[in-house]
Amino acid sequence: MTQDQHPRVRKVFTDRNGGASTGPYASFNLGDHVGDDPAAVAHNRQRLADVLGLGVERLVFMEQIHSPNVTEVTADHLTSGESAVIEATDALVTTMRGTALIVLTADCVPVLLSDEDAGVVAAVHAGRMGARNGIVRRTVARMEELGAVPSNIHALLGAAASGENYEVPQAMATDVEAKLPGSATTTAQGTTGLDIRAGLTRQLLSLGVRSIDADPRCTIAPENSDRFFSYRREGTTGRQAGVVWMP
Repeated sequence: MTQDQHPRVRKVFTDRNGGASTGPYASFNLGDHVGDDPAAVAHNRQRLADVLGLGVERLVFMEQIHSPNVTEVTADHLTSGESAVIEATDALVTTMRGTALIVLTADCVPVLLSDEDAGVVAAVHAGRMGARNGIVRRTVARMEELGAVPSNIHALLGAAASGENYEVPQAMATDVEAKLPGSATTTAQGTTGLDIRAGLTRQLLSLGVRSIDADPRCTIAPENSDRFFSYRREGTTGRQAGVVWMP
């Protein structure tokens, strides 16, 4: 994706390299809820802020509980000297500039949304349950309330569990497919699986979003173990981030 010299929106994804964490969290773990040393996580979050060119107090995280809850971030949510954490939500939307919305994942789909003309951005944690329960659809609707137009929205989906490796029981696949058509698939082993990115792409198109990009890499795949954290592959592990902000 090409950008002009002074883009009105920036979207980035981190991977697991370049941080201070050790052991199963090595090394750029940004999750403070997974058992990692809090000092290492704080160091990593400060490094993220430095790379983005923002103060750490302009980083906004989510508690992420696999809910359909969408929260608009305002100045009231920001705290002095430390990053903010919005409780009990799985999507953040804002119209504020210089405020980075962050989604943490280790197999779930990170979705970054923006309407540059309207000045609205969003970060979405689209795990199986959240995606099934309409978290992306609800986020697009909230963006529309703030002035966004679906045909002007750009969606960027990050690395996540792929249909080739995300094996689930048949009943689970059937249930998700009923709520998020296009998700059910067959794994590389010939078993029942889910491709949440495929279902979300279909849903976004149905909502009128036409500009959609996706990182096709699989977080579960063993060949990506040095690049991405994966809860399904490792159990105890860190979290990478998807970040969207308006400079």
